[in-house]
Amino acid sequence: MRTLIYVPVIHTSADLGSLAKDVADRGILDLGEDVWERHISAVERFWNAVSNYFDSTDVSGMKIYQDGMLADGEVGQRIVDESAKAGSRNYELVARLLKRGAVLVKTEDFKLVKQERDSLVALTQARLLGQKITEYIKYMLVKGGLLRKRDKFIAKSIDESLGQGEAGIIFIGAYHNIKKRLPGNIRCIEIKDAQKVKEYQMLLPFCHKRKKQFDELTDYLVSEIDQPFYRIKK
Repeated sequence: MRTLIYVPVIHTSADLGSLAKDVADRGILDLGEDVWERHISAVERFWNAVSNYFDSTDVSGMKIYQDGMLADGEVGQRIVDESAKAGSRNYELVARLLKRGAVLVKTEDFKLVKQERDSLVALTQARLLGQKITEYIKYMLVKGGLLRKRDKFIAKSIDESLGQGEAGIIFIGAYHNIKKRLPGNIRCIEIKDAQKVKEYQMLLPFCHKRKKQFDELTDYLVSEIDQPFYRIKK
């Protein structure tokens, strides 16, 4: 039996690189500064809960799979270190796990990740209304197919690199769905319900109209994780 700890993530602004300012400006414009700041606070508290969970977990020898990770070895370590220094909570945690004996694994295909990022850059940088509509339509046409291709590649990477009796951790955006693509001999432990994390993000633009549900999801997002991990022997 193989084991995979599944962490559905919400990316912080530090994860978005050059897109961060455009995303923040759009968030404030659409939601208002107060709601946007509460969202940023909720995401920080979410990462606090995830970090606390792994602080009490033996990660020695575990394989680390990271959303968007295009390399391992020295190049992968440099990506992790630079992203952590830039303030990414996700990569700060990965850096600590690697120092405690975890092993970074190349997770994604460069061409697929670049194609999606190029589409996002074109969408966020569009200024005229006509350009925004055009880029939005183009992005929506390729988004679903790209996500499926990435999920297929990620699941294949895990299956090929995670040996019998080994354990791994995957940090991946909540809109991904690789669980159904993993073979049956991989035990998947979801420390936060990916569907609820996804619902929180989907509901964010409508939080004023569906405040009760949004507040409940926020409370779930920031709650501590009470799910001890036990390794299964070969």
